[in-house]
Amino acid sequence: MSSTASTRWDALWTDVHVATMNSAHGYGDIPHAALAIKDGRIAWLGPQSQLPSGADAQQHHDGNGAWVTPGLVDCHTHIVYAGNRSDEWEDRLNGVPYEAIARRGGGIVSTVRATREASFEDLLQQSLPRVRALMAEGVTTLEIKSGYGLDLKNEEKMLAVAREIGKRMPLTVRTTFLGAHALPPEYAGRPDDYIDLVCRQMLPALNEKGLVDAVDAFCEGIGFSPEQTERVFQAAQSHNLPVKLHAEQLSDLGGASLTARYQGLSADHLEHLSSQGIRSMAAAGTVAVLLPGAFYYLRDTRVPPVDELRAAGVPMAVATDCNPGTSPLTSILLAMNMACTLFRLTPAEALAGVTRHGAQALGLLDQLGTLELGKRADFVLWAVDRPGDLAYAMGFNPCTQVVKNGTVLAPQ
Repeated sequence: MSSTASTRWDALWTDVHVATMNSAHGYGDIPHAALAIKDGRIAWLGPQSQLPSGADAQQHHDGNGAWVTPGLVDCHTHIVYAGNRSDEWEDRLNGVPYEAIARRGGGIVSTVRATREASFEDLLQQSLPRVRALMAEGVTTLEIKSGYGLDLKNEEKMLAVAREIGKRMPLTVRTTFLGAHALPPEYAGRPDDYIDLVCRQMLPALNEKGLVDAVDAFCEGIGFSPEQTERVFQAAQSHNLPVKLHAEQLSDLGGASLTARYQGLSADHLEHLSSQGIRSMAAAGTVAVLLPGAFYYLRDTRVPPVDELRAAGVPMAVATDCNPGTSPLTSILLAMNMACTLFRLTPAEALAGVTRHGAQALGLLDQLGTLELGKRADFVLWAVDRPGDLAYAMGFNPCTQVVKNGTVLAPQ
């Protein structure tokens, strides 16, 4: 767990308890610990009683008994968007199904209209408060999807805003191209022609500009077929980009197995996931991303097959799915609570879902997601008695300090 202090460290934290999250089960606890950083990386970690003789640091932080976890990872968000869909939410509460709202021009397409009309700066300023809310709860790594532009100009605008957020804010941003999110009005009745546009024009152009870290699609009856989705995956593969998928949320179209066949990073939602899909994901190492905010907001009743995923050894990440229509959620801690109360994850599984497995879902586990020597010094101090408290309380934020790449951040 530790290395010799060969030079003076940049900073040292003492009197902390550490949840390393590098254990297959539990928290990987180190009670009465110390943690040192140098050059933005973890340089020493272990019981404080084992600190090397003469250990020194430019800065010394007294943790006052706080618990330390890896920086939290929100691995599935649509946080860049314009407008508001509270009217549709009210319709759903009055009994109108989500599918009916989508088919009448609401749903995703209504956000597309607002996002297309917004300028780059308007879109940025509407998105930043949502990002700050997540950062205030210890999120240091964030995935941001496109998918509300649905043409080259506006998909580029969304992804450029996401990149700008990563420049302006002290967090890691991974961008995902979700051009195959919905059928834009101008392509009504011509889904294959739109997929041609996504694969042959939009993806190559956006990738050439360095705006794409991964490629996603919405494989569903109100989205795109498995065959159309596979065309998107093939295009991504031709550009050496990893894939992920909105899969099995409303029905089982075999999207999880399709994702696994392409060695996808993750399959997300999964309320209707089959046993075959679970086996395929386990064999491929594809992460199951659970999104309890959308389950709650849509008043769904079919729970993802968590017991089967657990038994098969499929890593389970947890994310907010922050979006204007089905999960306007900007609390990663509440997402953890929901994952426990609604999906029956254990608190340790929920914390792994927003650390180790969240990082794996973004292809970043070699850099972050656990507290280990040489990894990025992304971590959070919490005024809690035990790590399970993070998933316990609703509407309470016990975060006392966030460190990103070795730098202590100001409160967001």
